[in-house]
Amino acid sequence: MTEQAARVCDEEGFDRLSLAAVAKRCGVAVPSLYKHVGGLEALRREVGTAAAAEIARVLGDAAIGRSGADALRAVARAYRDYARTRPGRYAALQQAPRPEDDAGAAAVFYRSVEVLASILAGFGLPDEARIDVIRWLRGTLHGFVDLELRGGFGLPQSVDGSFEVVVEALVQTLRNWPRAEDPEQEPDGSAGLG
Repeated sequence: MTEQAARVCDEEGFDRLSLAAVAKRCGVAVPSLYKHVGGLEALRREVGTAAAAEIARVLGDAAIGRSGADALRAVARAYRDYARTRPGRYAALQQAPRPEDDAGAAAVFYRSVEVLASILAGFGLPDEARIDVIRWLRGTLHGFVDLELRGGFGLPQSVDGSFEVVVEALVQTLRNWPRAEDPEQEPDGSAGLG
């Protein structure tokens, strides 16, 4: 049933997911779904958790055998491809698990963060910067992909080319990220004034 719901999301939009649409796809009456799910919000969470597992697998596969800049490039492209081919599932990913959700759901959502953390290790970033950098990476990639999915790039220049520029900017920024042992860096992380 979750897979059918995910297909509804991809074809019609995550915001258009309904129990009636899923029941129709499954060839059952809506009340029959309540044997498997506690309602629409529970079904939305199931789609989100399934999508989180799927994108973590996709990103992990993209990173296998790569490190540093090569891994980041491959993962960024896989992230964009996932969003473009599975737009409803991608939309379901944009809500973090709630505190009342079971720990298993939170762990599934965290897997893609672990993929990004392992890539960042190849850039030698200080441990205390990793969460901020992961949020920055996700925010940058999501911003681009969300605009693309919504038709927000109307100029004639290649969107693919623009995406590659964004990815290379991410790579260069990470290569030049301040390191704790950087002599130009003060202990509190601020630049020295001379």
